Amino acid sequence: RVILEEETSFLRTLENGLRLFEAIKPTVKNNVIEGKVVFELYDTFGFPLDLTALIARENGMSIDEAGFTVLMQEQKDRSRQATKVEKGDWIVLDEEFEKTEFIGYEYQECTTKIVKYREVKDAKQSYFQIVLEKTPFYAESGGQVGDKGTLSVISNQGTVTLNVFDTKKENDLIVHLVAAKSLTPQGLEALAGLEVKAKIDSHRRSLTENNHSATHLAHAALRQVLGTHVAQKGSLVNDEVLRFDFSHFAKVTDEELAKVETIVNQKIRENIALEQRQNVPIEEAKNLGAMALFGEKYGDFVRVITFDKNYSVELCGGTHVPSTGKIGAFKFIAESSVAAGVRRIEAVTSTKAEELVNAKLKVVDDLVELLKNPKDIVKTVSNLLDEKAELQKQIEAYQHKEIQAVKQSLLGKITQKNGVSVIAEIVTLPHAEALRTVAFELKNQVENLFLVLASDIAGKPQIAVMIAENLVQDKGLHAGNIIKELAKEIKGGGGGQAFFATAGGNDVSGLKRVIEKAANLS
Repeated sequence: RVILEEETSFLRTLENGLRLFEAIKPTVKNNVIEGKVVFELYDTFGFPLDLTALIARENGMSIDEAGFTVLMQEQKDRSRQATKVEKGDWIVLDEEFEKTEFIGYEYQECTTKIVKYREVKDAKQSYFQIVLEKTPFYAESGGQVGDKGTLSVISNQGTVTLNVFDTKKENDLIVHLVAAKSLTPQGLEALAGLEVKAKIDSHRRSLTENNHSATHLAHAALRQVLGTHVAQKGSLVNDEVLRFDFSHFAKVTDEELAKVETIVNQKIRENIALEQRQNVPIEEAKNLGAMALFGEKYGDFVRVITFDKNYSVELCGGTHVPSTGKIGAFKFIAESSVAAGVRRIEAVTSTKAEELVNAKLKVVDDLVELLKNPKDIVKTVSNLLDEKAELQKQIEAYQHKEIQAVKQSLLGKITQKNGVSVIAEIVTLPHAEALRTVAFELKNQVENLFLVLASDIAGKPQIAVMIAENLVQDKGLHAGNIIKELAKEIKGGGGGQAFFATAGGNDVSGLKRVIEKAANLS
């Protein structure tokens, strides 16, 4: 199934590339496709270099590979510069420090001290990385975002509060990221040896835990509904949303999503208590049936998170709710494809789920009020859509008659000029597509046609130029070039092929000048 999807994707890319290749053919000079064109095919449309070269050879052309290589290197340099990070040397305040003690599973604040720090500069900002002796701050890993919060230091000069905007892992270090706006290395060094009160943003952590635990419940439910082939391929858990990538070979249907959602909400209502076991031998954890999560690195001893031993048992280093009832509610907001054989679900919990449901109920209430409180809102809306479709057909029929009437009127206004059938008129039409329709129908009916139509459509000036193909060849006329000149009169622009082109603009008053100018171009 994966191979089939990969093949389908490749054929789709090939088809798009061939279409793009045909479009660029007329711009190729000396049978060499410019490096910037090859790069655009690759960078914008995902068309591989080797395929471009192959198709070029099949068409008697070559590619400027050297130019392509230069542009690729420039892109890499820009990307590297944008992500460049300059890190200063660690300033060690405690030579005996070995490893930060993480106490965030049990506590949300503690008294500690700064043991080392350094200044960091990247393309966006400057900040400090601070390492504490012990910390309640969870460092980003396993899909769960790092904690935010504050570090408060009390000294003889008063209390200094540092805002932690993120927490990361670096090797075995838990690193607290602190904005550098009102902080200097000297100021940090002055805090050496002083007690620091480390406090996480408890509300944010709580919402994040709701989403993390809900991810475990959803994982188990997906395996129950879709099959045991479902395995995690990635995740993101923060205070706003949960995102979960998993192995599956087809779109998850609305019915399947509804089943998963029902199971998860049932487990929430059961208020299953969290069972967490620390330092479990890895083999023992596997024997318990624990699922390993994507992106986690496991040692000889692991942490096992269980919500009902018969439902969800996973290896996980993240933080979780004490019992599932705290999650409140679970609602899907999206399902999509990430890669061949990998799907993604997104969902909300707790207050976000409540906000989502309330917002949808508000839409329904507003709709009921607009429809004057019908007994069956779905049937009422369905009837309105049927009526709309019928009215649309009638409108299209009237518009067709209007378009045909305009065409017949124009047939009576043809003037002959040096063997050319000239029509240059301001017309009243219902929409821009009608200009195209009239132009092509007249082209099929009138020989040696040179046509310029101008129209005010919903307050916007529109122009169309149609030229018989024999006039394009014999007289060297080009609708695309002509339209550019005419568009100046309506403060707009446009383009097209040699025989047909269109333009739009902003100055309706210029339509009369367009027709006057067109009379001298034929």
